[in-house]
Amino acid sequence: MNYSAIKYFDIANGEGVRTTLFVSGCRRGCKNCFNAVAWDFAAGDPFTPGIADQIIASIDHPFCDGLTLLGGEPMEPENQMGLVDFVERVRAAYPTESGKTIWCYTGDTLDALMPGGAHRTDVTDRLLACIDILVDGPFVQDLHDISLRFRGSSNQRIIDMNATRARAASEGVSLADAVELWHDEAVYSTHTMK
Repeated sequence: MNYSAIKYFDIANGEGVRTTLFVSGCRRGCKNCFNAVAWDFAAGDPFTPGIADQIIASIDHPFCDGLTLLGGEPMEPENQMGLVDFVERVRAAYPTESGKTIWCYTGDTLDALMPGGAHRTDVTDRLLACIDILVDGPFVQDLHDISLRFRGSSNQRIIDMNATRARAASEGVSLADAVELWHDEAVYSTHTMK
């Protein structure tokens, strides 16, 4: 797997200050994608163990709130295989109780990652088990809204995966049937500082 960029001290792709890994490769081709340079699977540089170590170390600061994965497309089958061991290492180093979260942006809906879904692989469940927040759905130019926080178009959902997993377990249903949305602080939806 290749990565096109790493942003340290990122404040645009999830809550707080984050380390963001942009993986290379996406077959979706959304119109006006902000990162079309990362569509090519060969873009950027190889994601090596040394790079993984560097990212994990960058999260180990009091000011860093966690890791964000985007791209490209983290849920392309090749990228799932390239990410799963790394993401499990991050989760082991920074369990949910640590307060450090893992966000993942995907053009897939959660349904597409469930059994029978287009991007379902042998490691999808392992990846989803580590993710705290999943921003799902393709970017749709006609639904673009600059007032939305942490997403580009109104069709995209910000899913609280911990709450979704808990609801799925208690109700005995699939994750896709138990979606619980993440709730931002109220002040951000008002677009005022009151």
